[in-house]
Amino acid sequence: MDISAQMVKELRDQTGAGMMDCKKALTEAAGNFERAVTVLRERGIAKAASKEGRTTSEGLIVSHIQPDGKLGVMVEINCETDFVARTDKFRDFVSAIAKHVAGSSASDVDGLLNEKTGNGKTVSDLLKETIGSIGENMQIKRFVRFSTDGQLTNYIHPGDKLGVMVEIAVGSGAAGKDGFRVFARDIAMQIAATNPLAVTRDGLDQTMVAKERDILRHQTENEKKPAAVIDKIVEGRMEKYYSEVVLMEQPFVKDNDKTIRDVVAEKVAALGEPLQVKRFVRFRLGE
Repeated sequence: MDISAQMVKELRDQTGAGMMDCKKALTEAAGNFERAVTVLRERGIAKAASKEGRTTSEGLIVSHIQPDGKLGVMVEINCETDFVARTDKFRDFVSAIAKHVAGSSASDVDGLLNEKTGNGKTVSDLLKETIGSIGENMQIKRFVRFSTDGQLTNYIHPGDKLGVMVEIAVGSGAAGKDGFRVFARDIAMQIAATNPLAVTRDGLDQTMVAKERDILRHQTENEKKPAAVIDKIVEGRMEKYYSEVVLMEQPFVKDNDKTIRDVVAEKVAALGEPLQVKRFVRFRLGE
């Protein structure tokens, strides 16, 4: 098939590889974008594919957590321009939807749109009214709702285009302490900055892990390493991979000499209470 300049550019933007390498990879992959990324990675030309920064629309991400920290929501709503996203009318609408989600039973956007609000109108009706008032198309793209016996915390990055909500199991005696609140915010900001895929290795998609190991093996073989040491090299590279995508194994952004596991252990000792990061969600606008 013909490989267009646009396809080459998109592959280059995602992988950082050179134009000629991208064109060769696309040709070899018969135009299959994901396969072309894999080809480049196997040759050691590209790093792991990342969609960071490749936003597709404007809008806001907002999160609300109840004062007791037991229930929280995060919502992404899109519009056409950043100008509209900064208006009070759009912000008020996003905030109203987030508060509705907190008391909602919907599990997806379609269910949410059909729910009645306090004034008897459906969420879909309110959306249409706001679109008509603002004069831009809008979309409730996604939402998540967490409830817990532990504590929830959130972090919205300045600009409201990146948000994190995290659940931490914690003893009741520690939940109200300043030390816990600082710790919880540090964990949320870590997730915002590093985009882990799971809290622990067990939480990773094992199909994805197997694919990563296979790519690293091909990469190592292409480097003409001695057959006797290939397994050891691959496992070493997998450990590096885990340190990038597993939250508990990541270097702490505030002190790279510590891992997040170290930070948790230190806080457990300081508070005298058990702590465990249970789950998290991270929204980046347009992903």
